Amino acid sequence: MRPQPAWAVLACALLVLAACGKQSADSGATDMQPTQPALSGTIRIDGSSTVVPLSEAVAEEFAKAYPKVQPTVGKSGTGGGFKKFANGEIDITGASRPIREEEDALCKKNGIEYIEIPVAYDAMAVVVNPENTWCDSLTVAELKKIWDPAAQGKITNWSQVRPGFPNERLVLFGAGTDSGTFDYFTAAIVGKEKASRGDYTGSEDDDILVQGVSRTKGALGYFGLAYYENNQDKLKLVAIDNGNGPVKPSRETVLDGTYQPLARPLFIYVSVKALERPEVAEFVKFYLENAGKLADEVGYIGLPDKVIALVKERLERRIKGSAFGAHGSQVGVKLEDLYKLEEASEKGAE
Repeated sequence: MRPQPAWAVLACALLVLAACGKQSADSGATDMQPTQPALSGTIRIDGSSTVVPLSEAVAEEFAKAYPKVQPTVGKSGTGGGFKKFANGEIDITGASRPIREEEDALCKKNGIEYIEIPVAYDAMAVVVNPENTWCDSLTVAELKKIWDPAAQGKITNWSQVRPGFPNERLVLFGAGTDSGTFDYFTAAIVGKEKASRGDYTGSEDDDILVQGVSRTKGALGYFGLAYYENNQDKLKLVAIDNGNGPVKPSRETVLDGTYQPLARPLFIYVSVKALERPEVAEFVKFYLENAGKLADEVGYIGLPDKVIALVKERLERRIKGSAFGAHGSQVGVKLEDLYKLEEASEKGAE
């Protein structure tokens, strides 16, 4: 066998070194890849139109972080969302009130276990048309006078609401009967869930209500604060007097408890079965970690850190069911107090 020329030996050596270098570089590149597996799939979200702006903001940010996951957000209203949720059609539903007994029963009938997760505080905004120069505030009693079932066909003029108000036709816009906002507003103002006059324009789509109030001089309406925040040029905000003077909704007045009785928590309900899918579990975790910042951006009030800590513990421990006992709207309840009571009762039962 003839010996190879020196230049051939050198060439072979260089090729071996180059190959080793490439392999080393490739190994380094592999080491730099994230260890977390890529998430993919579709997450089906529906429910309250009030919660939609927050869920859409979370979904948008989540999709940036996990581009192979597609979170879809619908707005069937709180009641409509719970129906879909109980039937297993969606993974998560947003709600502007706690789940009711009949909704909880339907979930149990269909084998749907759930975890209730508060995500923000909201204030219901009472608004009028910008051309309304006479109404800057209303008392809770005046709101009840307007919206009580007995007012149907009778309280139809602003002059009937308060002496000194003008002879202007009163045109009402409010949440549809399938909306959690409707349930909470009637509980807080009239004193009973779903007790309301029926001669008003109702919709589960708050954008429709915004349009109605903005186009009608004698209009009065109510919906989530975020929809006022996003349409301030078209609407006039009304302060509410519960006996301690007129107060407008804001982050400060909601958290210090002075804007009552129209401040409330907002929720998402997630299926325990859906949580077994890694993309859903990561989405819910992402929702909780980012809800505070995003809530402020879309016009809601982020939960205090102590409440977030309680909610995270509730999720980690997989505490199923509603802390509200599946009793629907409850006015003036503080989440931190509710969860502390729940925790104490659990410890007492051990």
